[in-house]
Amino acid sequence: MKTFSRRQFNRLSSAALLGAPFFSTFTGTEFLKNKLKIGQIGTAHSHAASKMATLRRLSNIFEIVGIVEPNKKLQNIARTKTEYQGLNWLTEQQLFEIAGIQAIAIETELDQLVPTSLRCIDAGLHVHIDKPPGKSLPEFKNLLDQAKLKGLVVQMGYMFRYNPAFQFCLKAVRKGWLGEIFEVDGVISKTISSERRIKLAKTYGGGMMLLGGHLIDILIAILGKPGKITSFRRQTLRRQDELYDNELAIFEYARAVATIRSALIEVDGNQRRHFVVCGDKGTIEIKPLEPPQLQMTLREPIDSYQEGWQTIKLPPMQGRYDDQLIDFAQMIRKEKMADFSMEYDLIVHEALLKVCGYI
Repeated sequence: MKTFSRRQFNRLSSAALLGAPFFSTFTGTEFLKNKLKIGQIGTAHSHAASKMATLRRLSNIFEIVGIVEPNKKLQNIARTKTEYQGLNWLTEQQLFEIAGIQAIAIETELDQLVPTSLRCIDAGLHVHIDKPPGKSLPEFKNLLDQAKLKGLVVQMGYMFRYNPAFQFCLKAVRKGWLGEIFEVDGVISKTISSERRIKLAKTYGGGMMLLGGHLIDILIAILGKPGKITSFRRQTLRRQDELYDNELAIFEYARAVATIRSALIEVDGNQRRHFVVCGDKGTIEIKPLEPPQLQMTLREPIDSYQEGWQTIKLPPMQGRYDDQLIDFAQMIRKEKMADFSMEYDLIVHEALLKVCGYI
C-alpha cells in the first residue's frame, strides 16, 4: 500500500484537522425541497435502529423509501421496534429499482458490510457504511476504487468524527494550541453478556474491532499514519469462549507514542471511557466521551482561552448521528467536499486491521 508523508497526509486527511467549521452550518430549512431518497439494508448492526431513527428524525432532508432485511428472523425482530414501524420492507433488488433513489445506509452484520456496499456502488448509489468495513484491506480498497470511478460518496460511520468534543480537539491540534503532540491515550470499554460474547468472538473477534476503531480513527486524524503498531490481545475467559476481551495497542510516531485500550469485561466501562491528547503547550481530556465533556489546560493563554485548566463549553448534540448524516446529504448534493477522504479511510482501516491481527 502507498505510504504518505506528513505533508501529503495533511492534504488527504479530514477537513476537521485542516480547518472544517467547529459548528454545523445546517439551518434546518435547506433541504425542504427535493428530499434525498434513501433506503437501509440490514438491521443486524448494533447502530442500525438508531441510524434509522436519525434518518426519520431528519425528515426534512431524507425520504426513506424502503428497508431490506433478508434474514427473516432478524426482520421479524426489527418489525417489533418503533424505529421500523410503517416502513416498506423490500428485497434488495426492489430497493434498487425505486425511481430516484440516491443512497443506502448499510447496517448489516460485519462480514456483509463491504459486499453489500459494493452491490450498491455497482447500482450507482451513494453509501453510508457502518463501521468497521470488514476484515479485508484489499476488499475495502476495491470498494473505494469503484466508488471513486463512479463519482459516488462513501461515508464511514465512525461516530466520534462529528462529536463536538472531538471536533474541538482536532481544531486545537490544527491551530497549534497544544504545541508538539507527544502523547495520546484513549480507552473505550464496556461489559457484555455471556451470550453476546460468543457471537462477538465469531464476528468481531474482540473489543478493538468492535469499539477501538472509533478512537483509532481520531488518533490518526491527529497524528497521521503510525510508523509502527504493537498489539497486546488477551482472552480472559478462554474456557468459556475465544473473545479477545482485553486489548491494548501502541502506536509509535517519530515524536509521539499513543495507546488505545478496549476491554469488554470492565465493570461500568462505559463510564470510564476517555481520550487524552498531550502536547508541550497543553493537554485536552475528553471524559466522558458521550455526552461529551472536555477540559483543557494551557501553558499560556491562547486565543480566548486562559492559562491552566478550564472546562470548555461545547455546543449541544442533537443526536449521535445527526451531523454525520446531514454531512452525508451535503456531500451527495455536492455542497461540500468530504471531511474525511477515501485515502484517509483506507489508512484508518489498515491501522485497525493491524491492531486486530488481520494483516
